[in-house]
Order: sequence, then structure tokens, then C-alpha cells
Amino acid sequence: MSELSEKTPFAITLKPKTSLENHTGAWRTLKPAYAFHEPPCSATCPAGERCRDWLFLAENGDYQAAWAKVMQDNPFPATMGRVCYHTCEGACNRGQLDEPVGINSVERFLGDEALKQKWKVPAPKERSGRKVLIVGSGPAGLSAAYHLALLGHEVTVLESSAAPGGMMRYGIPKYRLPRAVLDAEIQRIADLGVRIVLNHAVQDLEKEMADGSYDAVFLGVGAQLARRAYIPAGDSAHILDAVSVLRSMEGEEKPRLGRRVVVYGGGNTAVDVARSVRRMGAEPLIVYRRTRQKAPAHSFEIEEAAEEGVSMKWLSTIADAEEGKVRIEKMVLDEEGNPKPTGEYETITADSVVLALGQETDLGFLGGVKGLKTDAGAIVVDQKMMTTRAGIFAGGDAVKDVRNVTVAIGHGKRAARAIDCWLRGTEYQEPVRGRPAAFERLNTWYFADAPKTERPLLDMVRRQTTFEEVLKGLTADNALYEARRCMSCGNCFECDNCYGVCPDNAIVKLGPGLGYQINYDFCKGCGICANECPCGAIDMKKEDI
Repeated sequence: MSELSEKTPFAITLKPKTSLENHTGAWRTLKPAYAFHEPPCSATCPAGERCRDWLFLAENGDYQAAWAKVMQDNPFPATMGRVCYHTCEGACNRGQLDEPVGINSVERFLGDEALKQKWKVPAPKERSGRKVLIVGSGPAGLSAAYHLALLGHEVTVLESSAAPGGMMRYGIPKYRLPRAVLDAEIQRIADLGVRIVLNHAVQDLEKEMADGSYDAVFLGVGAQLARRAYIPAGDSAHILDAVSVLRSMEGEEKPRLGRRVVVYGGGNTAVDVARSVRRMGAEPLIVYRRTRQKAPAHSFEIEEAAEEGVSMKWLSTIADAEEGKVRIEKMVLDEEGNPKPTGEYETITADSVVLALGQETDLGFLGGVKGLKTDAGAIVVDQKMMTTRAGIFAGGDAVKDVRNVTVAIGHGKRAARAIDCWLRGTEYQEPVRGRPAAFERLNTWYFADAPKTERPLLDMVRRQTTFEEVLKGLTADNALYEARRCMSCGNCFECDNCYGVCPDNAIVKLGPGLGYQINYDFCKGCGICANECPCGAIDMKKEDI
């Protein structure tokens, strides 16, 4: 028997040492590493909001910090919490577990709380001395103005209407977006030093820039021209466009449409018009040539309209209109799903017809701008939102993209960053977001079932007779609950799971808010920490050889 075997216990082939002396990490072929991956909510937000990051702050009750995080990307949280169609929630990983996190409702709470508490955005400490002209005070223009002001530039916004906001004011009814909320968020942008000039219609952009007082220009003009359709009509037929009807709602005198109103179209604007005239005491009927499932309006908008008493006639088109009467032709879907006329008609009584067939942008003021190209009624821009004329940028409805407020706000932010770099002669570098934080990476066993908080609705009588806001907001308590439903996909939230399950005591806690460190001298690469991480924030990587 060897001297070693006589002095060591059975089955031990190494000299006995403490675990601190045996660097067991030398055995591994894989090693864990903390990583920050891109959650689907942030990846799908057209405004580029880092939803997970501000939800993390909100779930700790630090609402002001959460609001400040939102404001880094979007100057309209209270507005967007009301009018955004929250694609983030459609992508939310929690939706595969029970229901998506109410991201939009928490954002609205933060926005409302900021207005209530009068939270301010700090003004920039340094001014660049550069001047930027913005045409249009809609969501794209005001978003660009906000971000440019924070970057230290002097911004002037020219608006043709009597009040700022563009289609946020003149295209979205008050029952969805109270004007006091919109005005307060616009005022916050003006408080940063942004100069907003009203009742100033730009007729010739080249002339506006002629004196050389502006170093760059952003075009944020909205789509405020209604598309027309040929409908044979008598001289006395009362036919209007949806844009004009919604715009006239801002005045004290409401449009005179009569008792029975036919709204021709199936988009969100058509639904907004129908719901608005219902509140004015009329009996609206939506006529659309496709099925309800094919209507471009969001399903919840159609559902709310039906609840309020708006009638709908699908697979139908208007053949002609006379005073007091509208003739409607029935449609059918062909094998490819396209509507085809049948030759079957019915005549209904109607006092007016409102055409809601989409909007176009008036680009006539660009006629004299040399080198600037347009295509099919849209301004041509590159990935940096710059047009084909150096120093002129564009976004929102003026360019080819999905037309909604969230997309426009994202365009404004992207253009502002590009303008800043162009003025400074630098290149903007997008932050590294990491790989997608897919649902399969999560350990959902650690998350208890928690149903989504439903926002209360205004009672039906007032929904049908007033322009009071329909959808209400969250309280501080259920906003906290809703924020805590977030699973922090791809981002460590210091749950201590990795620390507790590591068999080698290789995880080192660095302190609250500082995360963890892995002592690779003792980590064997077993992967238990990665498997047990609730949010998929630990990757297993090949060991460096």
C-alpha cells in the first residue's frame, strides 16, 4: 500500500484541501455569462421605447424615474397611453403565459402622474448655437423639436393651424384624447425653449430658408387631405370628408350632418367619425366593401363603436346618393378574397354621407426645393430620415411608412438624432440591444398567475351622449401591480436564484443594483444558473481555449 493511500480516506485520490484551494473551474467546457437581451416589447415599439427598463423602475414604485426613462424616447406618455395601439403588448412574452402586461396602461399612469405632480424635463446645460426649422406641429414635428431642444439646438416650429398638435388634435376625438392632456404635454416641449408659430402656412419652403437663418430643416407635415371617391350624386346630396368633419369638432359649432349619417370606409378614422356623430345624437351607419375581419380599423375600436350603437354594413359599397337617399350595392368575396359587385341594391334614407377613405399629404410647398425627390405623394428619405436634399429631413405621414402617432413620434426622434449628428459632423451609433429575449429562454415556473388589470370604461349613457373620455386610467396601486407583472425578459432583476442554486458557490453578490459576478476559478459550467434564471439573462458560452 502506498504512503498516499495510508494517509488519505477511501476513494480520495488527491491530497485533501479546502474547496478554496481546488480551482474546480478548470474542469468546464462551457461558462455562464450575464447578458442583456432585447425584449420583444422594446423591439416592436415604433417609438423605440425601452419598455422593460421603465417597467422595472415602475415596479419598484419609483414612478418619476420610470417617467424620466420614457421621456428619453417619447415626449408624450400621457397622450400615447391613450391613443397608441400598443404593438408592444401584442409581442409581450407574458401573453404566452397568461395575458400581456398592460404596458400602455402603465405608460398612461406615468404620463398622468407627471402632469399631476408637475414633473419637469431638465433643460440642456449647453446650447449648440445651431437653428433648426420644423414644418408641422404634429407628433413627428413635436417629437423632433423635443429631442433637438434637449440636444441644445434652437428650434422653431411653423404650424398652419390655430393650435398645435396636428392630427393628434384634429384627427383624434376628445373622447379618446382630452385636449387638456395634449395641451399640457405640448406646453412641456415649449418650456424647453421650442418656439411654436401658429397660423403660419408654409407656401414655399425654399423661400422660408432663403435668408439662411436655419442650419437644418425637418418636414413633419401630416396627411390632412382627404382621398375622394367618385360617387354619382345629385346637386343637393350632402357629402363631406372625414378629415373636415373631425376637424370641425374642435370648434364650438359642431357640423350639421342631420339625423341619419352614412360613413363610407372601414378604417379607424371612419370609426372615429361614426362614434363622434353618435354622441351628437345622430344615427351613424358604417358602410365598408370588405368584411369586418378585413376592415383596417382595430377590432377593439369596432367593438366599442358597436356597443355605443353604431350600425355597420359590411360587404357593401355606395353606388350613388341623392337628397335624403343613398343606394348601396351588395358585394361578395371572390376566390382570392377581393370584393366584387353583385348587382343587388338597397336604398336607405340618409341626411349626409361622410367619406373616410384615407388621407394624403399636401406637398405643394416643396415645388421649388431643388434636389428634393418625392414618390407617389411621399417624400423620399434614407435610413437617417434625410431627404435627397442635404440638410432637409422628413418623417411622419410625409414619408412612406405606417401612419399612426407612435410611428411618427419614432420618426421625429430618429430624425432629431440624425440632424444633430449632421450638424456636428458625426455619426449616430445605435446602442447595442442584444439578442432577442425569446419566451423559450424564460423559466416561467417562477412567475405566478396574475391576470391583466382591466381599465374601467365610462358608463354607456355618457358614452353615447357626451365627449367625456371613455377609457379610464389606473390607480397607483393597480399600476404598481401591473408593472410587477413584467417578467423582465432578458434583463437580470437580482432575484438571487443563480446565487442560491449554484453548487460551487461561484456567484458573488455585488450589492443592491450592482448585480452579480461569477468567480470562474470555481464555476464548473454546469449551467444550473442559466436554467434557473427566470428572465433568461444568463448565457452559456464556450470556454476560451
